[in-house]
Amino acid sequence: MSADVLANLINWFTRAVIFGTVILYGALGELLTEKSGNMNLGTPGTMCIGGAFGFAGAYLYEVHTEDPSAAVSIFIGLVVGFFTAALAGLLFSFLTTTLRANQNVTGLALTTFGCGLAKFVGTYIIPEGTTTVKAKFANEVFSNRLPASQTTGVFGRLFLDYGFMMYLALIIAIVLYLFLTRTRKGLNLRAVGESPATADAAGINVGRYKYLATVIGSGIAGLGGVYYVLDYNYGGWSTMAANAISALGWLSLALVIFAIWKPLNAIWGSYLFGIFYWLFNFIPVFGVKLNSAQSSLVEAVPFLVTILVLILISVRKSRDNQGPASLGLSYFREDR
Repeated sequence: MSADVLANLINWFTRAVIFGTVILYGALGELLTEKSGNMNLGTPGTMCIGGAFGFAGAYLYEVHTEDPSAAVSIFIGLVVGFFTAALAGLLFSFLTTTLRANQNVTGLALTTFGCGLAKFVGTYIIPEGTTTVKAKFANEVFSNRLPASQTTGVFGRLFLDYGFMMYLALIIAIVLYLFLTRTRKGLNLRAVGESPATADAAGINVGRYKYLATVIGSGIAGLGGVYYVLDYNYGGWSTMAANAISALGWLSLALVIFAIWKPLNAIWGSYLFGIFYWLFNFIPVFGVKLNSAQSSLVEAVPFLVTILVLILISVRKSRDNQGPASLGLSYFREDR
C-alpha cells in the first residue's frame, strides 16, 4: 500500500470518527430518553439549542476577556450547552408527562422551535453585514489533539488525533451501558419504558424517571451541538449552522434504531455512518471518478443503509431488537 493511499485511508477514518461523534451524542441522549418510554423527536432542535448557546457562551467569554482561560472556556461551553438543551428536555417532559400531550407532535414542535431559537440567538452574535463568526480560542481548546498523536505514527493518527469531546462521548456511552445493565436505577428505568403500569405498581416513581431520563438525555444531545460548532465546524457559527445541526439530529434519531437501543452499538454505528457519509469525498482519491449523479447517489448511502436496517428490524421480530414496549405512549395512572 502506497503512502498516499494509506494517508487517505487514515484521513477518511478520522473524518468519519469526528463526524460520527456529533451524531453519537444525539443518539446517546435520545437512547436514554427512549429507555424511559419517551420518544423525543425534538432531538434535532435540542442539539441546535445546545450548539447555539454553548457557542454563544464560549464566544462571549473570549471576546470580553483579555486573557481567556482554556478551562473556563471548556466549562462555559459544556455547561451552557448542556443545561440549555436540558431545559428543552424539561419543556418536553412537562408537556408530555405532566400535561400528557402527544409525544410525536410535541417533539416535532420542539425541533422547529429549537432551530428557530438557535437562528435567533445567532442574529445577535454574528456582526451586522456578515454571515459567519468564529470563536477562535474556544476552537483551539476544543479541537486540541493529544500530544502523542504526532509521535506515535499510524496508531496516533487513528486513535489519538481528536479533541477531548470525542473521548468524552465514548465515556458517556460506556457509563450509560453500565448504568442500564448493571445498576438498580437503570433496571428501574428500563422497567418504566417497558411497562410503566407494572413499574408503578412496584413502587417506582414513573414520572420522576421519565423526567430525569428526558432532561439528562436532552443535555447529552445538546453536547453534540456544542461539539459540532466548536470542533467539527472549526469553531464557526453561521446563518446555516442550525440547519446543518438539525440534519445531523435526524441521523441521530435513526442511529438509535440502527444500534437497537444499545449504547455500545451506537459507538461503531456512528463511525459507520461517518464512513458512509464521507465516502463520496474519498472515492476519487483512490482513482475512481464519479459524475454528479453517481456522487449524489453515494452521498445517499448512509440514508439508504438506515432504511435497510429499519426494514430488517421490522421484519425480525426478536424482542432483543425492539425498542421499549411503551415507547411513544403517554402513561395514565388512572388506566392502570
